[in-house]
This record gives sequence, structure tokens and C-alpha cells, in this order.
Amino acid sequence: MTARIEYRMIHGYRRAFRIAGEGPAILLIHGIGDNSSTFDEIIDELARDHTVIAPDLLGHGLSEKPRADYSVAAFANGMRDLLVVLGITRVTVVGHSLGGGVAMQFCYQFPRFVQRLVLVAAGGVTTDVNPVLRLASVPGVPVLLRGLRLTGVSPLVRGTARTLARADALPGLPESLAPRAVITDHQDLFRILDDLTDPHAHAAFTRTLRAVVDWRGQTVTMLDRAYLTERLPMLVVWGDNDTVIPVHHAALIGAAIPHADVEIFAGAGHFPFRDDPRRFVDLVLDFIATTEPIEFDPANWHALMSAGQRLDEMVGDDDLLGEIFEAMEDERSVS
Repeated sequence: MTARIEYRMIHGYRRAFRIAGEGPAILLIHGIGDNSSTFDEIIDELARDHTVIAPDLLGHGLSEKPRADYSVAAFANGMRDLLVVLGITRVTVVGHSLGGGVAMQFCYQFPRFVQRLVLVAAGGVTTDVNPVLRLASVPGVPVLLRGLRLTGVSPLVRGTARTLARADALPGLPESLAPRAVITDHQDLFRILDDLTDPHAHAAFTRTLRAVVDWRGQTVTMLDRAYLTERLPMLVVWGDNDTVIPVHHAALIGAAIPHADVEIFAGAGHFPFRDDPRRFVDLVLDFIATTEPIEFDPANWHALMSAGQRLDEMVGDDDLLGEIFEAMEDERSVS
């Protein structure tokens, strides 16, 4: 079985997506600058008993790259629109990185569509993010990335990264600061950078990044609405060597959403489904098989939103809860 690439025109823009299999639907949402091919190693296995849809977000992959709205809410709208066009009304949502933030937003905006949620190294937990992404959001800096298009620059950077990836820790520094630990996932990150050599993709990436990150970190976070997942079956997957979004965010989600199952892949980076696709597929399929899909209940949704966040329902030690409360206060900051 091989996923096929299809296209639909939605609101006048061409949307590309991979689709395979038959059965209950799984929606895979990729991260910033990436595309649906990132899921190539898992789509066919997931599609043995499911319909798997993996879109290229607007501005990414084979989808069009207009001067448009690249906010998380707009991406969630795009997922809803594609599902409506395909005639799919219920899905298990799997979101990676930025796609995790989109998945959370999708659950918030369109709860009637959602059966389960899987967050993979998800963005949108707190402000923490790799400093390179913070820097790239600063006006003027994205222009420097265009230098990768110059002949000889990209191979040079790749060669340097490969060398650093094999380097041991420097004398006096802990293993966690070894060059190879700091640039985990360099192969996948260069795969993404290759796509950004296209000027339209580069422009879409910049607009997307600035919608979710500034020089201080992530600007769109989910802790203030985490309580709405009270009845939603939820799985959280992270790699313990993630240098893009700290693995500690998995613990924060587990504290804010106590019923969520949290799985940490030892030795994996920001792409655990690529580092260990077999384990990831087995984990997701088992999660689907052993949980009951949520049925949207308007009365329950009304009750949850009317009552608001219940801080006493969070779990964890004082330091962890303190960090969550601080992050929630930071969400309310206008500075």
C-alpha cells in the first residue's frame, strides 16, 4: 500500500495532501517548514486499518504559497475545510511540532470533528523554543537564510553539521552540551531548509514563524484552554534529545492534563516518529484500539467553558505546578 498525493481547490487555493487506506480516519499534521512527506515511514502502516490523511499546510510542501493568513487558527480552519471537502466528519488528530499546536487549536475550534488527540514534540506549551527560531523571527534575520541558496554554502553548512554531530563533549562541559547533542535532528532540519531555498516557501515560512514565535519565544500557547480536553483521549510523545522544543514540555502537559498518556522515546530527537517509526506506529495504533472516541457533548462543553480552568485538578510537585502557573501568567502578559 502506498500513499497517493491528491489535490483539492479550497477557497481558490490548491491544497495538497497524502491519503491512504480505509477505515476510521487519522489526520497527520506536520511542523513548520516541513511537509507531509515527513510521515512517509508511518503512513502505510497506519493505513492498514485506517484512512490516513496527511495534508501539506498552506504555504508548505506542494500546497500553494500565497500571501495569506498563516496563524495557528487559520491552519486549523484549513484542516476543517479539507475534511469537509473529503466528506470526513470524525478523526484522530496527530500533530507534530507546530502541527501539535494546530492540532490543539483544531480540537478547540472544531470539537465535533475530534475523536482523540496525539501530540508529538508539540509546540504551544510554553514560550520555550530553540534560540535559532527566536532569532529567525527577528526582522531582517530571515534575509540571511537566503544565503543558503548561494552555490557552495549549503554543502559547507551540511559538512560542518555532520562533523559536529560526531564530536565528543568538550573538556569541562557536560555531555548534554556536546555538539552532537545540540544539533540532534540535523538531517531532518536540513531536509526542511532545502525546501526553504524556494523564495515563495521562504516567505511562507517567515510569515508562519512570526505568527507563533518572537524574540522571546513562542507566543501562542495552550495551557489556558487545556482544561477543555477533560474527556478527550490524549497521547503525548517526545524524544528525550529534542533540541527544538524541550522534552520537559511533556511533563508540563502531563501535569496540566493528568489523564494524558505520556511516552518518552529515549535517544530520539524532535522527530520521534522518524527515529523509531515501528514503536511510534505500534503506540498510536494501541492508543486508538484501547480508547473510546469522544463524542461531542454541547452541554458538557458549555459546563467546562462556564466553569473555566480548575487549577486544583492539576498534578505534580510544587516546582512543576509553579512553572505551569508562571507560564499561564506569562500568557496573560501584554508586554
